[in-house]
Parts: sequence; C-alpha cells; structure tokens
Amino acid sequence: MVQIADSLTWELIKHNNCFLKKKSGKTKRTGTISFSSEKGNIKSLSQFKFSGIANSKAFDISCTDDNKAQLFIKTASKCGTQPKKSSATIPLNKSDFRKVEATIKNTTSGVFYRRDLESAALAKWTKVYQGNKKANGTKKTRPCKKGRGTL
Repeated sequence: MVQIADSLTWELIKHNNCFLKKKSGKTKRTGTISFSSEKGNIKSLSQFKFSGIANSKAFDISCTDDNKAQLFIKTASKCGTQPKKSSATIPLNKSDFRKVEATIKNTTSGVFYRRDLESAALAKWTKVYQGNKKANGTKKTRPCKKGRGTL
C-alpha cells in the first residue's frame, strides 16, 4: 500500500465517503452540516482536523458493549500497511473519574500526541462517563417537569 499525504487523502474523501452523514437545515441561514461516523473522529464532524481517516495521528473515546469506555489510538504511520499493528485500544475502566482523565492526558497530550484535541477528548470522556452511569443504573434520571408549576 502506498503512503500518501494527509492533505491529499482529505481532498479525496471530504465530499464523498461511506462515513459521511449530511444534515440539511430548514432555512438558508442554518445551512447544511456534515457529520462523520468514522473511527478516530473525536467530535464526529466532517473536518480535516478531526478526521480519523485523513490524519496519520488520531484518537477517539468510545463506549463498549458492557458499558465501559475505551481509548482508540491510531499509531505511527510506519505501521500504516499493517492494520493489526496500526491502532491500539486502551480500556478506561478505572472507577475514579479523575484517574481516567489523567490517563487520557498522559496518553495523548502528555507525550505531544495531538495536543490540540485534548479539550475535545476530555469533553467526550465526560459525556461517555455520564452515559455509562445512566446505563449502569448508578445515576437516576429525573422525570421531566410538565406544566407551569406554582408561582
């Protein structure tokens, strides 16, 4: 397999790929927005900065089937032709929120691996953590308030 530049890959796939989800707005002002469901896209937006296909360095936080989380890291481009070695998954199964936050920081921005996406990764970890708490039954959901209530 031939290695090509990240920017050239993006130019080839930005308007048409199997992960692209286009949502059109109701008015001219809202316009259309393109989402992407690819692995390694931390914000699920179809932009070069967040793309897991076009960037040689990418990472993502996702839920597993047993309501836990994992950190997916696309490794160096020297293993780009070997799919088994080209990515690593790190389970985020510590019980403390802050310990997992430290793991994410040390694994990504602590070793100068895409420091620009650190805040997006921590934001996604917060949402994954909250969703897993609700799925496990640890955090109870409040019912919706209906009506105007009393003044």
